[in-house]
Amino acid sequence: MRVIVTGRHGQLAQSLLELAAASPHSIDIVTLSRPEFDLARIEDIGPAIDRLAPDVVVNAAAYTAVDKAETDADAALLINGAAAGALAAACARRHTPIIQISTDFVFDGTKDAPYVESDATGPINVYGASKTLGEQLVAASASRHLILRTSWVVSPVGTNFVKTMLRLAAERDRISVVDDQHGAPTYALHLADAILRLATAMSKAPPDDPRWGIYHVTNRGNTTWCGLAHRVFTRATDFGLRAPEVAAIRSAAYPTPARRPANSRLDGRRLQDVFDVSLPPWEDGIDACLIRLLALKDKQRKSS
Repeated sequence: MRVIVTGRHGQLAQSLLELAAASPHSIDIVTLSRPEFDLARIEDIGPAIDRLAPDVVVNAAAYTAVDKAETDADAALLINGAAAGALAAACARRHTPIIQISTDFVFDGTKDAPYVESDATGPINVYGASKTLGEQLVAASASRHLILRTSWVVSPVGTNFVKTMLRLAAERDRISVVDDQHGAPTYALHLADAILRLATAMSKAPPDDPRWGIYHVTNRGNTTWCGLAHRVFTRATDFGLRAPEVAAIRSAAYPTPARRPANSRLDGRRLQDVFDVSLPPWEDGIDACLIRLLALKDKQRKSS
């Protein structure tokens, strides 16, 4: 199975490469990124997919600068919206399944329970609006599609909250962290494993297979950003690292250009019911991520 993954340098693409290399199944992951594959050049998307002839496409590339998107809406809407639709249309022309990676930010965060796939979207920032447009265009352009909404992705590579907390721990004695935004931290390797399982299950499924559609894919359970910080520092002390004091604050005390949803919890029962796929608890993902990160730090320290 040949799987094309956009966003070569991202957390998810790197995790998919790692898992495919260790898989007993024959999975050929081909990652794409700029400059040879630029989603901003919509006219080049179709010819690139024709040339590469994938069995499945995973669109993991995105404009992810949430705050910058507030003043750069055209770019966010182009990459996350129009380009995703063009990629889906290219896949549909070849009868190739597409897996579109989406986000908890398609919701407004006012629901008092985890969101299910059928809940109405209502983004409260430009990034969320652009990803919502991408979902709509993918669904309209390709009948053989899976739209996977996830949240708070972390991994040993790239930029993410866990790595930021470890950096700040080395610089500060006290860190203030938002404690009124709720969601599920999701380990990129756990997410990648689910994607490969879904890609394998659906690579030959016909367009009328009822399993096509939207799914919520996160690690189980939920916390706040402050709760996640506490987990990071508690585990980091097991490796001899210092743990700063963590002060819980409200979102109003940490204003950002883009509003964030207070409730980012996603209900993953449909994924379990349809595919028998369920990710581990979020704590397990964070622990696995930290073990990798701290082992890497230790290796770098010893070699320096």
